[in-house]
Amino acid sequence: MNRKATSLLVGMLGLGLSLQAQMNPKYKFEEALKLIQQNYVDQVNEEHLVDAAIKAMIADLDPHSHYTSREEAEQMRVAMSGSFAGIGIQFLKTKEQTFVTKVNPDGPAMRAGIRVGDQIQGIDGESILEQKWGNKEIMEKLRGEKDVPVLLTIASPGSKESKNINIVRENILEKSVRESYMVDQEIGYIALSIFNRTTRQEIDAALKNLKEQGMKKLILDLQSNGGGYVESAIGVADEFLPKEKIVFYSVPNEGGKDYYFTGGFGQFYEGQLVVLIDESTASSSEIVTGALQDWDRAVIIGRRSFGKGLMQKPVPLSDGSEMQLTGARYYTPSGRSIQKPYNKGKDDYFQDFNRRMESKELLEEGHISFPDSLKYTTLGNKRIVFGGGGIMPDRFVPIDTNEYSTWMAQLMNSGLVAKGGFEFVQQNREALLKAYPDFKAFNIRFKVPKEVHQQLITAANKIAVAIPPAQQLDAHATIDVEFKAQVGSLLYTGGDYMARVRNESNQSFKEALSVLRDEKLYKQLLQTGTVGQSAKNSLTKLVK
Repeated sequence: MNRKATSLLVGMLGLGLSLQAQMNPKYKFEEALKLIQQNYVDQVNEEHLVDAAIKAMIADLDPHSHYTSREEAEQMRVAMSGSFAGIGIQFLKTKEQTFVTKVNPDGPAMRAGIRVGDQIQGIDGESILEQKWGNKEIMEKLRGEKDVPVLLTIASPGSKESKNINIVRENILEKSVRESYMVDQEIGYIALSIFNRTTRQEIDAALKNLKEQGMKKLILDLQSNGGGYVESAIGVADEFLPKEKIVFYSVPNEGGKDYYFTGGFGQFYEGQLVVLIDESTASSSEIVTGALQDWDRAVIIGRRSFGKGLMQKPVPLSDGSEMQLTGARYYTPSGRSIQKPYNKGKDDYFQDFNRRMESKELLEEGHISFPDSLKYTTLGNKRIVFGGGGIMPDRFVPIDTNEYSTWMAQLMNSGLVAKGGFEFVQQNREALLKAYPDFKAFNIRFKVPKEVHQQLITAANKIAVAIPPAQQLDAHATIDVEFKAQVGSLLYTGGDYMARVRNESNQSFKEALSVLRDEKLYKQLLQTGTVGQSAKNSLTKLVK
């Protein structure tokens, strides 16, 4: 072959490679799917392959964009609607028994005669006594379509025979306001667990109720609140900020800025306000926290929040599945982006908690700093605040290492605390209610008996849970708090008494009380804060 012909052949080969490289990615995807169907050794599920491909594509975008199947999308809509069809109970599953631990007041189960302590032996004629029945399976059987009955086989304490009870499922409210109560004559407390469709109505009602009881100051607890609907975050901020205050602004993919303002329909514009946050406070919770901090409306107490400043929007596909795609970045009123870096991939992104523990950021103040490029000032008092990776609190509180320890997780997951608390109440209910006629008396005076504590430790040791030695008093005090919380929740109705017990030992809650009871300190924190000084004295730098 002559040199000219060789050159022509090479040129044609280059052209072919060029044309192949320019192939439309859409056609390439379709071609790959077709070739798999034609050549793969086994028959393939086309829908499954496409779902897997979509998930892989979206996973390559950012840590928060994701794909949900038809079923998952529907479950998410139900969860975020604030209600589901059920019978209104909570239960405790031991190895072979399932006990009712809470009955919603005026719910279908309560009206049907179900009481705390009843044992559920069967659902719709099928025994659930076998070990194969876990919490998930029982929950799925209890929930279902509205107005459709479910048949429970119940064994009540003191009764020799079981009975069948037919209960018609109703919409059960999944509350956003986890707890609301007066701590003392002036200080109220509201805990939000999620931002769903009913959040604004719930917090509005809670504030009204607390104000009627004399509330002048408030603790808003957003610890472990992972967020939810942005619209609900605007509604919550509206309760505390007057009309036409920026809550946040977003920057979508086409550029520009979309601003979101308060409407002036709130109930608590003047009273002192503290917001509790931690490393799991994320998304909509950070929107609210950032707005209140930027407007110098609240003192923020706790630890640096998660750092999610990406807004997802549902993009439905024709078959009912959805892509939750990041459509914009949001910014606090002062201009802070609180999204932490994710350029090292999703796995690295979600290992951030471990890094914070290893660097001692969660244990001691002063282990994080920010470059000057991330420095901002609040809109009223011109305090220094920072962007670039979560909301920094005005008052740092270290993490409770016992609550986050491996041994504590093993103990709680074993069910020993829940089971022990249930059995203790079942055996001593009358005596306990006589000694502590209401929760207030119980919370002040009840102490876990030493022999009960030791029984719990002995049971834990038998299943190889490495309980710290008795000399570590704080660890054993944490165990007693959890046991007391279980007992309180089983003895009394009308509130989340488990949360109230835990609050008494929560260091962020205690710090909030001390700040609200010291007017000079409260004002000082809003005038100067501690964030700037903490950053100045820091030991390590946050990598952009």
